[in-house]
Amino acid sequence: MKIVYTIIVVLIMLFVVTFSLENTAPVSLQYLDYHITIKTFMLLFVTFLVGVVFAGFMGIVERFRLTRTINKLNKTIREQRRDLRANETPPIIEDPLHRNPTETGASTS
Repeated sequence: MKIVYTIIVVLIMLFVVTFSLENTAPVSLQYLDYHITIKTFMLLFVTFLVGVVFAGFMGIVERFRLTRTINKLNKTIREQRRDLRANETPPIIEDPLHRNPTETGASTS
């Protein structure tokens, strides 16, 4: 399985290198008074990197939200278990020396 993983990584790296070598034309970007010239492959890689960082940030936010929800639900479960134990009737413990004759199955004649 490690060989398959290595082959996939090598193919992806080969694609990245050949893509970079084929797309070296400069691209001019302008926003208001800001003007920048960057190579095409760098523009695509930077855009991809920004997307990965943004998705990672959104994943972290979602993880914190889910952790908070899990903690709330665990607290509710603990409270409900505590209430259940508090409302539970204690078991009846019978003294074996003081048995009622009707309980032992003895018949009264």
